[in-house]
This record gives sequence, C-alpha cells and structure tokens, in this order.
Amino acid sequence: MDRKYSILVTDDEQDLLEILQFNLETEGYAVSTATSAEEALARGDLASFDLMIIDVMMGGMSGFAMARRLKDNATTARIPVIFLTARSGENDKITGFNLGADDYLTKPFSLKELSARVRAVIRRTADRETETADETVSYMGLVLNLDNKTVTVDGEPVQMTKTEFQLLGLLVANRGKVFSRGELLRKAWPKDTYVLERTVDVNITRLRKKIGPYARFLVTRLGFGYLFDA
Repeated sequence: MDRKYSILVTDDEQDLLEILQFNLETEGYAVSTATSAEEALARGDLASFDLMIIDVMMGGMSGFAMARRLKDNATTARIPVIFLTARSGENDKITGFNLGADDYLTKPFSLKELSARVRAVIRRTADRETETADETVSYMGLVLNLDNKTVTVDGEPVQMTKTEFQLLGLLVANRGKVFSRGELLRKAWPKDTYVLERTVDVNITRLRKKIGPYARFLVTRLGFGYLFDA
C-alpha cells in the first residue's frame, strides 16, 4: 500500500465493529468507527475518509439514508461505500447500488472476503481518480477546483471574482506562510493593473464573508500581511 487509506465503519453491533477495526488495521488501514448513522454524520472529518463501510439496518437512521446524505454532499459524494446487511433480497441490493454503492456484503461474511472487497474498491477508486481527478486546492470542506475555477464551502458553491479566487487559492495552497500585501498584489492581480495595497484588505474582508466557518483561518499578521493559518 503506497499510503495509509482511512476507513469509517458504521454499524450498531459493537462486537462486530471491534472485530472489523482490528482486522482492517492489521491490513494497514487507518480505521475509525461509529455505532450509528447519526454519530457518523456528526463527525467533522467525513471528507477525509477514503472508504465508508455502512451497515444497512441500524436503529435510528438506516445505512441507506446515511449513504444518501453522503452522496448529496459534494465534499463526501466521491467516497466509495460498501454496504453490510443481514438481508440478501435482490431489492435491497438494487437500492444500494442505485444509491451509488461500490459493493455489497451479506452477513455473515468472512473477514478474508471483506478484506478482498475493500482492496478491490480502493484500487478501483484510486484508478478512477487518477484518470479523471480535477486539480484542487483544499482545506477540509473548503475546496477550490483549479480546472473549472469553482469554490465550494462544505459542499455549497460560492461565487467569487477571478481575483478573489486567485487570492484565496494562493493562501490556502501555502498554508502557514505569511504574504505581504505587496506579494499578494504581485501574485493575485494582473501585472498591468495598478491597485493600492488597501485593495488587498478589502478583498480579504470579502473572502472572510464568503468562506463562512473557514474565515477564522484567514489571519492578519499586523505589520507583515496575511496567511491561511490552519
């Protein structure tokens, strides 16, 4: 494995969760668990996972409903899903695949079979992303697509001017680096345009309003300039 893939397993059977976590970690994956769909969806790091393994029948929200939430959110829609279920009916499988499931395992299943399915799904997903991935700059749910010049904040599209896009992209791509106003003017504004350094402050203020919960990361260093401090 070239890198350590991260997996979130959601199942209301605690014993099964512990078994799956132990075995998948033994295979080299970073594994987190949740005992309900509600607990899983409340996590702030959902977009960071490479794979979701979800039990279909759980108390409260079903695994199908959880998957629908994931697929409806632009920040998590790309994450592959393997469903686990105690029911083997064809209609359930059709429902799962219509929701975008990448695989479906009927309980009881062997750990070797699960491991093989996980490897296959991750390999397919990695191949697809290599072939079709757009170039992006991102931090958590703040995503700038450099190919189609769009910005989303926690899955919601945000309209930005060309200058705002370039300014935000520069800061996010160089997290932790302080840029002076002069540097930002030279890098984010057209070379044949004369603007005052105060213009940078105005654009930073507008960006903070547009990126919502991520505004706190656009930090002013008095006497020096700005940085994306995350």
